[in-house]
Amino acid sequence: MKSLSKEDFLDGQLLLIDKPLGWSSFQAVNKLKWVIRRKFQLKKIKVGHAGTLDPLATGLLLICTGKFTKKINDLQGQIKEYTGTITLGATTPSFDLETEVNENFPIEHITDEMIRDTTAQFMGNIEQVPPIFSALKKDGKRLYEYAREGKEVEIKKRLVTISEFEITKINIPEVEFRVVCSKGTYIRSLAHDFGLHLRSGAHLSRLRRTKIGDYNVNKALDPLVFEKTLLD
Repeated sequence: MKSLSKEDFLDGQLLLIDKPLGWSSFQAVNKLKWVIRRKFQLKKIKVGHAGTLDPLATGLLLICTGKFTKKINDLQGQIKEYTGTITLGATTPSFDLETEVNENFPIEHITDEMIRDTTAQFMGNIEQVPPIFSALKKDGKRLYEYAREGKEVEIKKRLVTISEFEITKINIPEVEFRVVCSKGTYIRSLAHDFGLHLRSGAHLSRLRRTKIGDYNVNKALDPLVFEKTLLD
């Protein structure tokens, strides 16, 4: 990382961060904000991210500082690429490993050919129901709050675009994949629906965001490396 001044951060920087497993996007933003304030004895500085990653996901997080926070909306709208693992034969309420398995399904009938053929069902513009365990709001309340209270709510389908869906490795029950998709796509919902199309069940067991627009996780820094680099 090149040497940056207080003015650089205040005028605006776009920082590519590789979010670690278990961190929320909010934690990553707060970590960088604390480091920058400490380094330059700043009372306050604007810092925000352009697109949430779940705590159980890793990968590229675009973090804007200072005047660049005005660019967040534009950055959020860019196409994204993910890699990950779908585990067949079991579902969870959150569609990932945030919650325990709630139902098991047969997988003996599933072949490699079926798995590869099923990707075609999700190409192009598709309707998707977001997970109940998500930060989307309904009537001023986040969906995961309803879920934790055990309340059922109607969640409207939303139109998303999958431009690439590639199966990279099959070792049933695990299926590794790469997806290129539009803003607003829930990969957890994609994993859940993938299991339904295979006449079974499935959940997302690993997720990594590798690209946002032209920005690549290969150029991103771990937040702790950012801290060490800036404070040393």
